[in-house]
Amino acid sequence: MLGSLTAPGEDVSEEGARGMEALALVLPLATRCLGGLGALAHWWDGAAGRLRLVVASGLAERRAGEWADLPDQHDAAPAQAVRRQDLVCVAGDGLGIGAAGTVAVPLPGADGPAGVMSVFTADPGEPDEAQRSLLRTLATWAGARLGGIPGPGVAEGRRSVRMEELTAALAEAATSHDVVQAVAAFVLPPFGADGLLFQTLEGAHLKVVGAVGYPPEFLSVLDGLSLASHTAFLDVMLSRTPRFFESREEFHELYRHSPTLWNVVRTSPKGAWAFLPMLASGRAIGLCVVSFSEPHSFSDDERTLLTALSGLVGQSLGRARLYDMEHARARELQRGLLPRTLPRLPAARAAARYLPAGRGEEVGGDWYDVIPLSADRVAMVIGDVMGHGIAEAATMGRLRTAVRTLADLEMPSGELLSRLNDLVSDFGEDFYATCLYAVFDPVARTCTYSLAGHPPPVVFHPDGTVHSPDTAPDPPLGAARPPFETHQMHLPDQSLLVLYTDGLVESATRDADQGLAQLRQTLSQATLGTGCFEAVDEEDGIRRVQELCDQVVSTLLPDHEVTTDDAALLIVRTRCTAARDVASCSLPDDPRAAGLARKYVREQLDAWELGDLALTTELLVSELVGNVVRHAKGPARLRLLRSRSLICEVYDSSLTTPRIRHASHTDEGGRGLQLVAALSQRWGARYLHEGKCIWTEQSLPLTPASGEPEGTSGAA
Repeated sequence: MLGSLTAPGEDVSEEGARGMEALALVLPLATRCLGGLGALAHWWDGAAGRLRLVVASGLAERRAGEWADLPDQHDAAPAQAVRRQDLVCVAGDGLGIGAAGTVAVPLPGADGPAGVMSVFTADPGEPDEAQRSLLRTLATWAGARLGGIPGPGVAEGRRSVRMEELTAALAEAATSHDVVQAVAAFVLPPFGADGLLFQTLEGAHLKVVGAVGYPPEFLSVLDGLSLASHTAFLDVMLSRTPRFFESREEFHELYRHSPTLWNVVRTSPKGAWAFLPMLASGRAIGLCVVSFSEPHSFSDDERTLLTALSGLVGQSLGRARLYDMEHARARELQRGLLPRTLPRLPAARAAARYLPAGRGEEVGGDWYDVIPLSADRVAMVIGDVMGHGIAEAATMGRLRTAVRTLADLEMPSGELLSRLNDLVSDFGEDFYATCLYAVFDPVARTCTYSLAGHPPPVVFHPDGTVHSPDTAPDPPLGAARPPFETHQMHLPDQSLLVLYTDGLVESATRDADQGLAQLRQTLSQATLGTGCFEAVDEEDGIRRVQELCDQVVSTLLPDHEVTTDDAALLIVRTRCTAARDVASCSLPDDPRAAGLARKYVREQLDAWELGDLALTTELLVSELVGNVVRHAKGPARLRLLRSRSLICEVYDSSLTTPRIRHASHTDEGGRGLQLVAALSQRWGARYLHEGKCIWTEQSLPLTPASGEPEGTSGAA
């Protein structure tokens, strides 16, 4: 509420109306200065010894009316301020509005106080030096418009309206950019200015944090200026007093002994300046410069009002800088928890985009990852922690780490989500997350996936068809009751698998179904433009997938700066294993199996022209098959895969876990897996419904000409 209070039938003169307009302007500024609940302005009727309420801001009329007419000997803060003719602070809730206290400051008049301005504070404690200075400045400016002193003219009245709008805009400003835009919109036009510059003190230098009306090349000169070498700036910062320069000549006359500073001013596109110190928490944090292209004569009203506003702007910018720093740290944390680069895998070419919300105060918990598994299989995951904030970003990082750990154990997708669900449940009742976990098998040409409250993937086939499985997801992590359903779909070679979070397809102007339809249409159109299926090599393939990501994002989120939710997009171009690069055979459940396996390895490696690996591979296969014969259940099966490495797999029907153990010098066995670990690049086990698979990987020898592993085609 902001209004003037007059007695019924009372006539208000034009001069009085202007005075109340001035009070209506300063009361919100004073309230903002102290972070208060509201403010009142009284006119002092000295002849009657009474304080008459004339303007109230932020208070209900019924409450404000309790102090409508106060005797000047009253104990209330306004009466004490008039008697003492100084700022006073009175603890307590004088009007029953939940205030911690009242700060009152007299409005100076020609022959003593013309009135008093009172602010109801929300927090205990007295205002600091900077707040007291700003309150007194506001009171002086408002007092000059009361008690018969000529009030502001028509131009000043229009200016007051803009200042009231500025107060509201600064109250909503969250970032430094918001503060700069608010001042540019509501301060420059009323004063006829066309330039605005915000510089904050960083150590001994001034850093440009925002500007309007200046060319970029000039701002680059200003950014990082030493405060000590530019005496005009230093004078303003040390004295905390504004300086007004009405022309270049006036500036040069005062600072001709500072050639470095004069060179900066001489190259400036402006011809007059108001250098305003910005104060926050009792210290100078920087400069606000309001400038004019032509010489400008500052009136007393302009100087007073700009001085008062500099304190308000300084407090707003100080608060915004704290938000900026916290938000930057949060963004840095969030981006640090996402993968910096995606792996380049034989079966997948992947690209991703993460877009934080363009608007809103907190970071989100969207995340994605691509994880290499055994046998050239690829795990893909995307998720969204519900809510926004540091806690959600940290939860996202914990989930991503957990997924990587569980994926390394080669868990099926449904079981992995069950483990994640237990983890999220342990975080507390207020934590929930959606997740899609998928595994692509390039040999079987299948994609197996499970959903926890997350939309299913979109698949774009090489023939141009777009497919989105009609799959109902299980509830989100933290709210689900396992088991999670497992789904499977066939993926032809060179398919595109598109995973996304709801921030990509949902917005204030479209629902999820409309967003999904637009995504499918965009994929159809964009793949034609990027030629995503026509890559000639690995680098070209990755570049085309990245271009596709950019086109999808720019189409679905054209005005990202106004979005309120994070968005993540992961596009994976699959590459199936050619039949000529896979060889397998069944082995009998008896001691002959190891010999047959060695023979099969020799013949197949000769066919693949990898004879140099035959001896090592025979030893590995012999040991793995021997373990099956001695400790597991048959029948066994051997499979060889030729990729960037040579992969050997031995399948059996047992769920017994192989473990390396330390054999003593007198033990006759127990060293087989130590030999496997020594001869292979890496090895491991994964478990299937019907048993397990023990696998090893060996590096292929490089060809002298290309430096590529032998037997690989290098196709994208």
